[in-house]
Amino acid sequence: MKKIVVTIARQYGSGGRTVGEMLAEDLGIHYYDKELMKLASDESGISEQLFVQADENVKATNPLVRKVKKSIYKGQLLKPESEDFTSDKNLFNYQAEIVKKLAETEPCVIVGRCADYVLRDYDNVASVFVHAPHDFLMEQAAKKQPMRGRELEKYIEKVDKYRADYYEYYTGEKWEDARNYDLCLNSGRLGFEKCVEAIKAYLKVRFGEDVFD
Repeated sequence: MKKIVVTIARQYGSGGRTVGEMLAEDLGIHYYDKELMKLASDESGISEQLFVQADENVKATNPLVRKVKKSIYKGQLLKPESEDFTSDKNLFNYQAEIVKKLAETEPCVIVGRCADYVLRDYDNVASVFVHAPHDFLMEQAAKKQPMRGRELEKYIEKVDKYRADYYEYYTGEKWEDARNYDLCLNSGRLGFEKCVEAIKAYLKVRFGEDVFD
């Protein structure tokens, strides 16, 4: 297969992660999500637990994203002697560095981490946003969460609000803006398998019929 990278951003409950896993398995390539934290830890020497703690902000109010001033990613990595070496910003930068190295070395699927923005200048990258109607999001989220009704609805809203704020903080762009992605898929209409097929069809159109050879 050509060295193509597919990035996936997704609403909570849309099954974007499942679509990414299915696509990677279908194509026989690596799927990266939380594994990026271990790779970034190995690269930086920063404890993986710090990356995990930053990632778990998705379940809590993150004061970082409430700031008016954004921290748009520009690629700089802070040195160990910097007092901000283990800051959220530098943790993001190290994960972004791993994302770029992966895009330069192997075909893969990368979920989250603003990967579409980090790799926006790479010609071998296809960015996907997976979304779904409210009822589908609720149905899928209920399979993983013990909450129901308005409590579950608020949880979905909270997670998506975090993702939107996080994305805007580091990119200056709107997370749900279709113009930021090559392909937007409604998993509620298509189902997961057809989302995979739609992505594969797009890759053939974009990169050539021999893209999977």
